[in-house]
Amino acid sequence: MLSVNHYILLSAILFSIGAVGMLVRRNPLVMFMSIELMLNAASLAFVAFSYYLHKIEGQVFVFLILVVAAAEVAVGLAIIVALFRTRQTVNVDDVNALKG
Repeated sequence: MLSVNHYILLSAILFSIGAVGMLVRRNPLVMFMSIELMLNAASLAFVAFSYYLHKIEGQVFVFLILVVAAAEVAVGLAIIVALFRTRQTVNVDDVNALKG
């Protein structure tokens, strides 16, 4: 039988993979996928604690996280498409269009 510790360990591993992917890769699509992985790891931790404590608030936070993730993907992909159309590259190091 799985305990809450197993879920939290899995959540920590997923969050670590996402953090490493965010720091190492320079492709914005991979960076967005890493952010999504970190958000899903946090969601898994919320659901695990919600189940363990028999509270519903953790599952409500998961819905809020999913809404934020969907909005982030929509805005982020629009920015990536706009940058690719103007600069013909999506490498984060080559793009400096957002500088003031």
